[in-house]
Amino acid sequence: MWYNYVIPIVTLIVGLVAGFFIGVYYLRRQLEAMQKDPKMLQQMAKQMGYNLNNQQMNKVQAMMKNQNTNAARGKPQRRK
Repeated sequence: MWYNYVIPIVTLIVGLVAGFFIGVYYLRRQLEAMQKDPKMLQQMAKQMGYNLNNQQMNKVQAMMKNQNTNAARGKPQRRK
C-alpha cells in the first residue's frame, strides 16, 4: 500500500530533474548555435525590440564567445 504513494512521488521528482537537465542542455545548444549564426542573433534581438547594426552584432558575438570560453575553463564571470 505504501508504494501507491511513493512511486508517483519518486516519478515526479525524477521527471522534474530530468526535465531540468534536458532544458539546460537544449538552451546551451541554442546559444551555441546563435554564436555561429548572426541571423539567429539578429532575429532574437528584433524579438526583444532591438535593431543591431554590424558593429553591435560583432560586439555581441565576441561577448558570447568570451563568456562561453570562460565557462568552459571554469572561470567565474566578472561583473563590470
